[in-house]
Amino acid sequence: MEKTRGTARAVAGRKNASHVPSASAASAAAAFGAVGVVYGDIGTSPLYVMRAVFTLDGVSLTEYNLIGVTSAIIWFLVALVTLKYVGVVLRADNRREGGILALSALVRRFVKSPSRLSAGAAVAGIVGASLFFGDSVITPAISVLSAVEGLDVAVPGIATYIVPIALVILTGLFAIQYRGTHQVASYFSPIMALWFALLAVLGAPHIVANPRILLALNPWRAAEFLVGHPTVAFIAMGAIVLSLTGAEALYADLSHFGRRPIQDAWLYLVLPSLVVNYLGQGALLLGDNAALENPFFLLAPTWATIPLVVIATLATLIASQAVITGAFALVNQAIHLNYLPHLRVVYTSEKERGHIYIPAVNLLLYIAVAVIVVTFRSSESLSEAYGLAVTTEFLFTSAMLVMLIRYGWKKPRWVAALAGLVLASIEIPLWTANIVKFFSGGWLPVSIAIVLSTIMLSWKTTSQAVYRQRTEQELPLAEYFDEVAKKPVHWRIPGTAIYPHSLFTSTPRPLLINTKFNDAIHERVVILAVKTVALAHVPPEQRVKNSPIACPLPGFFHLTVTYGFMDSRDPIADLELYTKRLREAPEPTPANVPDFSVEDAMVFAHHLQIEQAPHHGKFPNIFRWLFVQLSRFSASPRWLRKMPVGRTVEYTTRIYV
Repeated sequence: MEKTRGTARAVAGRKNASHVPSASAASAAAAFGAVGVVYGDIGTSPLYVMRAVFTLDGVSLTEYNLIGVTSAIIWFLVALVTLKYVGVVLRADNRREGGILALSALVRRFVKSPSRLSAGAAVAGIVGASLFFGDSVITPAISVLSAVEGLDVAVPGIATYIVPIALVILTGLFAIQYRGTHQVASYFSPIMALWFALLAVLGAPHIVANPRILLALNPWRAAEFLVGHPTVAFIAMGAIVLSLTGAEALYADLSHFGRRPIQDAWLYLVLPSLVVNYLGQGALLLGDNAALENPFFLLAPTWATIPLVVIATLATLIASQAVITGAFALVNQAIHLNYLPHLRVVYTSEKERGHIYIPAVNLLLYIAVAVIVVTFRSSESLSEAYGLAVTTEFLFTSAMLVMLIRYGWKKPRWVAALAGLVLASIEIPLWTANIVKFFSGGWLPVSIAIVLSTIMLSWKTTSQAVYRQRTEQELPLAEYFDEVAKKPVHWRIPGTAIYPHSLFTSTPRPLLINTKFNDAIHERVVILAVKTVALAHVPPEQRVKNSPIACPLPGFFHLTVTYGFMDSRDPIADLELYTKRLREAPEPTPANVPDFSVEDAMVFAHHLQIEQAPHHGKFPNIFRWLFVQLSRFSASPRWLRKMPVGRTVEYTTRIYV
């Protein structure tokens, strides 16, 4: 009998298990989603890299150079993307967050602070993130322009319409961002999977027709080209770096998909397809130098050019998506690290907190990209703007990775030194080769980075001073209670006063003012904190928690209302629900549980007004001016708008910086 029951249970378990997705199936689905968002940028580099290299003055289209350049592209992909980013950097996740700001915060957690290393990591994070934004406005422009330019192969004379067509396409891309990363990935993943399959299909026949290009798979050919002909290699590396676009976005998108799906997508689909396509373009150029006009589109037969342009355009939209989602993630991290003012962040998925949309960032990126498209007008001229920012990012990431290996992962000093030496030997030549592009276009992302770094540094340093001023004005709660106990107020005002307050240990400013100037305190005082947890939803009946406080006066309560990141916030309504449940509870109410009524309570809100001091402060004038201007755009919590009309009093404290 027992055996029969066990067999039945086993059969039922297998039956039920068949309806539950396995871990491997979930991982495969996540990897498929990562293809649609993470690898669009690096996946569309074959559109323009080969042409960009061999149209440079000083890089002639000879067999030696062609095999050397192709080999260098492949082995840079292996060394920097596969080994560095996919293999190592993705492991440096800061609570599932990726990107250079997350890496900076992770390093500072392990390095003793204050110290030069900690300060250096902070500055590297700020500058690196700013450089990423500089790249974020170039990538959509160069990707879409390069795809639309393919129309000129099939429809000569259409060149005058390329810029308007590109602007229309980019407008559509930025217009759908509000749907969120998850939905965008569901649209884009099948297209990108088809794109990578096409990369391999287009390249393979040309490799078969001219197998000599397979010599490029030998890393010695890359080393021989880079070391044996340093002048030509130095010039070529200024364009070879275009094949590495998207490596930093790959790391920044860690919060959207997780490490394993991103790794699987790269190793099993993206890298093999890229290698086959670059080899195919090399083989095509070995047999026909005239194909340099557009080596990617000439891989396909003439009849397939227009369909290929359509698919390439869709792929370049997805390439833009990689940096857009990376920009959203980095801005969100910058807000949490207090490098930027609070902006409205829209969470678009109930399953993943990393799926977000930031309207202000989306609008600013769109405007910047549109201006760049109109200004540069072609992918060839825009390629001159690319390279310097991304190679500088590489160096900053590598420097912090070495610090993490030594101080965070506790590896021996020689291991960290060896890692730093290997990375420097690869990345410093790339960076040096791109410095010469500063005046021909590299100034663009660097200028954007300088502006953003100034903004982030000014907000961080000045906001710390504002915080100190605020805490000096707000007594610690324990000291406030001691003062009230020593010098009791003359009377208690009938009713309830609610004081929304973000700090748990200090006294709300309006409460101090009421006590000092009115010599009175309400009969019941509720200090209300609002916080968000890493869950999509918190059930209404579980949101309000009472934190009893040691107070010599009766009627003081400290309540916390907790929300999930997708919950609609209305603290007063939740307090009403909480007190109603207490009144209707069958058990008697304990002494430390609030027994007040919210319906007739007064709410005393507090607002900080930041002004620039007329005299010279301790910070540079530009820092103080920027902070004042940015504070005016800082988004107040939207739940403050739901405070009861006619029962809300707002106090304003003016702070000078």
